[in-house]
This record gives sequence, structure tokens and C-alpha cells, in this order.
Amino acid sequence: KRIKMNRMRMRIAERLKQSQNTAASLTTFNEVDMSALMEMRKLYKDDILKKTGIKFGFMSAFARASVLAMKEVPTVNASIEGPGSGDTIVYKDYVDISVAVATEKGLVTPVVRNAESMDMLGIEKSIADLGKKARDNKLTIEDMAGGTFTISNGGVFGSLM
Repeated sequence: KRIKMNRMRMRIAERLKQSQNTAASLTTFNEVDMSALMEMRKLYKDDILKKTGIKFGFMSAFARASVLAMKEVPTVNASIEGPGSGDTIVYKDYVDISVAVATEKGLVTPVVRNAESMDMLGIEKSIADLGKKARDNKLTIEDMAGGTFTISNGGVFGSLM
């Protein structure tokens, strides 16, 4: 869905872009009780691996939660397009999630396409397939282009997640 922006929205978008280009980027950390998710993973990971060959991790839960949040707040999954600083808000009816994957050459961000149509296991399988493709150095430009939302797992480097 495309909505033409009024002057005020265009000015806000212009100022936000200006701020993005001139201000420091910050990250917010929140403490979250993950015990229920950790327990669910502990209970089902062996059965899931045996039945499907999929290693059940945590990233699919974060991706699925992000999809559900974007259904509630669609502006998170929107973009601004048009001439100059943009004059149109484009609300996407799909969620393509870029997921950071560590490789020998560094981080890459392949895209899980249409994540809104997947359950957690579908997302997990897609992440695993893209991860293998990345580690085998077989990702294409198309595999890494067009994400509408990005999730990075800094925990692999010892940082908080």
C-alpha cells in the first residue's frame, strides 16, 4: 500500500534522514525473561532434529516475534520512496528478514523471504539453509538484497543479545 506523504511527514522524514547521517547510531538493551523459550527449546530440540533435520535455535523465535510485532506496528516494515528525500510511504505486505550470519570472510546478511508466511520451524530451516549457503560461499546478490528488517546476533562475539 502506498500513501503520499503530506508536507509535515516529508519534513519529518527529511529530518530523520539528516539525523541518521549526522548522529551516532545507538543500540538499546533490555533484559528479557527467556526461560519459557529456553525450556521449550530444551523440550523439543531433539525431537525436531530427529524428525526434520532442523537444529532448533533461538533466532527463529526472534524473527517470528519480529514478524508479529510488524503486523501490530506496520510502520516498522515501511519505507520512504520517491524523488529527493521521498514523498511516499510504502507499507509492505510481506516481511523479508535479513539475518546476520558469520562466515570466515566476515558477517553477511542473507534474507529470509516472506517470513510472515512461515512458522518458527520454517524460519529456522530457511536460516539454516542460508547459513550453509553463506559458509559454502554460494550466496548470490539476490540472496542478500531487499531485506525489510534486520536481526543481528552479537552474542556469537561474546556481546549481549
